[in-house]
Amino acid sequence: MAGAAHCSLQAKRLLLDPKFEGYKLSLEPLACYQLGLDAAVAEVQLRDDQYTLDHMRAFGMYNYLHLDSWYQDNVYYVDQFGRVMNLSVTLDTALQKPREVFRLPADLTAYDDRLCASIHFSSPTLVTLSDGTGRLYLIKSGQRGNSASEKWEIVFNEELGSPFIIAHSVSFLKSDTHSLAVLLLRVEKDELDTKGSGFHVTLEWVTIAEISKEGDHRYEIIKRKVLQGKSVPHYAAIETSGDGLMIVSHKPFKFMDSEKLEENDDAKVLNEKKDPLYYWQQTEDDVTITVHLPQDITKDDIKVRFSPDNLSVTLRDQPPLMEGKLYSSVDHESCTWIIKENKSLEISLIKKNEGPRWPELIVGDTRGEFIMDSSQCSEIAESLMHLTSEVMNPNPEKEKPPCNAQELEECDAFLEDGASLCRFDSDTLKVTHIINLGSNQYLFSVVVNPREMPCFCLRHDVDALLWQPHSDQPENMWEHIATFNALGYVQASKQDKKFMACAPDYSYAALCECLRRVFIYRQPTPLSTVLYNRKEGRQVGQVAKQLVATLEASDPILGFQATNERLFVLTTKTLFLIKVNSGN
Repeated sequence: MAGAAHCSLQAKRLLLDPKFEGYKLSLEPLACYQLGLDAAVAEVQLRDDQYTLDHMRAFGMYNYLHLDSWYQDNVYYVDQFGRVMNLSVTLDTALQKPREVFRLPADLTAYDDRLCASIHFSSPTLVTLSDGTGRLYLIKSGQRGNSASEKWEIVFNEELGSPFIIAHSVSFLKSDTHSLAVLLLRVEKDELDTKGSGFHVTLEWVTIAEISKEGDHRYEIIKRKVLQGKSVPHYAAIETSGDGLMIVSHKPFKFMDSEKLEENDDAKVLNEKKDPLYYWQQTEDDVTITVHLPQDITKDDIKVRFSPDNLSVTLRDQPPLMEGKLYSSVDHESCTWIIKENKSLEISLIKKNEGPRWPELIVGDTRGEFIMDSSQCSEIAESLMHLTSEVMNPNPEKEKPPCNAQELEECDAFLEDGASLCRFDSDTLKVTHIINLGSNQYLFSVVVNPREMPCFCLRHDVDALLWQPHSDQPENMWEHIATFNALGYVQASKQDKKFMACAPDYSYAALCECLRRVFIYRQPTPLSTVLYNRKEGRQVGQVAKQLVATLEASDPILGFQATNERLFVLTTKTLFLIKVNSGN
C-alpha cells in the first residue's frame, strides 16, 4: 500500500454530547402490526462445508429483508417459490398483503450449492438480482412501490461462475453511456491456505454498460475485476461515479490483476531496505546523531546547517543526506559536529526543552534507527513494572495500580482491532486512501441518501458515530453526520444481537436479537415537564428514551430494516411493522 494517503476520521465536536446521562426506559406502548406470509422466506441454511466464521458472517447472518431507499417504506423479500415479494406502506391501519412483483426463472430447489437470493436497488428504475446460483439479473422495474407503474422486466442476465451474493450496486453515466457497477461477494476454497481456514473471500467488481448497435439497445459486461482478502468485509460500496471502491475489513484486500505489480513493488521495497542511514541517541538534555561517511569524503565536503527547528546535512554537491523539521526545537547556536576516527560524522543537538523524549528525530523520516542505552531501558522497564507484576498489587501505597484485565468490562474488549478502511481507484487498482480504525468497532451501515454512498457507523469510545463518505470531496471524504450517544457501549451488552439499524433522519437507532426482542434508542428530546437530577441538584433539560418491543413470534428474525417512521422485522412466516415515529 505504498503511496496510499494515511488519513484519519475527524469527529465534529458539536455533534458530541459529553454530558449525556444515559437512556431512560420508557413504557410508552409501541404500535406493532403483523402480516402473515403466504409462503415462507427462502432461507438457505449453511451446509456442512460452510463452517468458517466468514461463511457465518456472509451467509448465516444475511439480512433477508431488503429496503428500497429510493421510495419511502418500501421493502422486499424472496419467498421459497422464488417470488420477489413487496410490501409498500402508506397507512399502517390499512396494510395490504405482500404482493409478487417478479418470479425467478430458475427452479432454485434443483441447486444443491446455492446461496440465498440477494437484491440491490441501483436506481429508481433499476434492480440487480441474484438467484444464489451464480446468475446475475439486471431488471428494469419502472416506478417501484406502485402496482400501476411497477413492472419488472429482465434486460440482462448472465452466468458469472460460482454462487455469490450482491454486496452493492450503483448506476451512473460515463461518457454519455449508461453503466452499472455491481459488487459480488463469494467465500471460496483456497487450496494454498494450509494454515488458515482453507478459504478466501473475493469481491468481484462487474461493470455492465448499455451498448447501442444498429438501433438495438442491450446491456453487456465490459469489465470484470476481482479483489481477494482473508475476511468478509464489514462494508463494501462502489462510489456513485463508479471511479472507486471503499472497503471496511479486518484483513486487507487487493486486486488479483495487480498481484504481480504488487509483488514487484514489494520486491523494490525489500531491495531498498538497507542499513539505516543514520543512528541516533538521546538524553534529557541532548541528541547525538551518527552518520557513516563514504571513504573519499573530507571535512570540506560536509555542510551541516542548524536552525531552531530544522537540520540539513549535505555531502559535496549531492542532494541533502538529511533534511527536515526536527521533532522539537534545539539551541542551534550550541549545536556542533565532528568527524570521528572511524570515518563517521557525529552531530550533537542541544534540546531547547529539557526532559521530554523525542519519539522521532526528523518528522516523517524513517531512514534512521534509534539506539537506547541500558540505563534508559532499565528506567522504562521500572516504570512499567506495575503492569507486569506477578503479584496482584505488590505495592498498594503506589499511585499506579496494576492493570487487571478481569476488571475490564466486556464491551471494552475488541476482537478486531486491526480493521481498516481503504479506498481503491478503479483505474490504477491501487489503494489511494487508508484509515486504521483501531478500536473503532464497525457497527452497521445505512443509506441516508440513495444518491450518495451508504453511511457506516463506528464505535468511538462509548458513542456510535455515523460517517457519510463523499468520494467527490478529497478534503472531506468521510463526514461525521450524526451521533448516537452511548450506543457503542449499550450494544456491546446485547450478546444475542443480530442486526442493527438507524433511521435515515437519525431520529433513532435500533437493534434486534436473534429471537423476538427489539430495542429502540431515541435521540434526546426536550422535556415538557421539569425534571431534576437529585445527585447534582440541577434541572435536566432533555432525556433520551429506550423502548423495548417483544414480537409474538417463535421463529428466528431473518430481516431487519429501519425507516424514519417504522421498523420492519421479518421472520420465516411473518412480517412485523413497529411504528416508531408518527409522520409529519
